[in-house]
Amino acid sequence: MAKDETTELSLAFDKDGLVGCIVVDAASNEVLMFAHMNAEALAATQRTDRIHFYSRSREKLWMKGETSGETFRVVEMRVDCDQDCLLVRVEAEGKGNACHTGRRSCFYRVVDGDRLVFK
Repeated sequence: MAKDETTELSLAFDKDGLVGCIVVDAASNEVLMFAHMNAEALAATQRTDRIHFYSRSREKLWMKGETSGETFRVVEMRVDCDQDCLLVRVEAEGKGNACHTGRRSCFYRVVDGDRLVFK
């Protein structure tokens, strides 16, 4: 299989114009959250170094922390081999809580059969 040596960013947005975005703490590599970006959110993120997303439920652009104060400064952005998913390494500003529940990470439950166990 040939190596992909593409050097041009050409994201493969889905039919709704979105791409998945995994947010990781740059220091600990802990996965903090997952959300979606559209082209406008990507441009705002690149322009401000603060992570922006597109809310599917509210159908609008939003900056992480705009109401909670829990913003993320972008340290590095990576794209997967298919250019259909972003990995954004961030430095938390504020208390460091990514989740709207007040937890550090949105991934605070473990699937155990058909039950969820708090981690």
